[in-house]
Amino acid sequence: MKLLRYGPIGSEKPGVLGSDGQIRDLSGVIADVGGAAISDIGWADGLDIDGLPVVGGSPRLGACVAGTGKFICIGLNYADHAAETGATVPPEPVIFMKATSAIVGPNDDVLIPRGSEATDWEVELGVVIGKKAKYVSQADALDHVAGYCVINDVSERDFQTKRAGQWTKGKSCDTFGPTGPWLVTKDEVADPQNLKMWLTVNGVSKQNGSSKTMVYGVAHVVSYLSQFMTLHPGDVISTGTPPGVGMGFNPPQYLKAGDVVELGIEGLGTQKQTFIADV
Repeated sequence: MKLLRYGPIGSEKPGVLGSDGQIRDLSGVIADVGGAAISDIGWADGLDIDGLPVVGGSPRLGACVAGTGKFICIGLNYADHAAETGATVPPEPVIFMKATSAIVGPNDDVLIPRGSEATDWEVELGVVIGKKAKYVSQADALDHVAGYCVINDVSERDFQTKRAGQWTKGKSCDTFGPTGPWLVTKDEVADPQNLKMWLTVNGVSKQNGSSKTMVYGVAHVVSYLSQFMTLHPGDVISTGTPPGVGMGFNPPQYLKAGDVVELGIEGLGTQKQTFIADV
């Protein structure tokens, strides 16, 4: 299934994509696409998706999962991306947190923070936890995954690298976490380690990679994180980006007000954001 959330900010309703590409209303079946609904999707057994009410028009899409408790990111997790930034592949996954207040819909405007001169883009494979995970093995890790989604891990590089401390301050600005359009359940993703990923800025290709160059794959990351913290249904893991980010160019290329970023991952949908100044 391709689960989604649609409607005005703060008033999103649960939905699902029908076989004809139309949004179908799920509010008569589940309360929201969040922890309870994705921890046990038995409610979907025998569900006639194409028989659900059609949602007319072109409603705004919200983040594809509600009530995210933790937004966890993995840094330098693509060998070719680490090389472009002059970094070495870490001996263990680099973990940092992104504030959940950064989460927005896949096509919402993104705010360039006050004082920013280095706002950057990163197309990433998102992993949505579906079942509580604590001290799980790699062999069992994918049993705890509900599905996958597209994430733009928007980053302010000066805040991240030149303002001392941890990366979180350059990753957590308001709107820096477009998520969706869909939560694609894992049964529809044959191999999360072989998905094409792409991103353009103003129609110009910047990133064109694949999750196959991920250093630490999804199963490794879920298992690894579960050794340090319990993962709960609705938690989101952003697993790193392939090469082509703005800071990797010589000279670096960063976003300015009016720029349009489009991105997508094979089978998981696409996003489109206009970047505007946060005044």
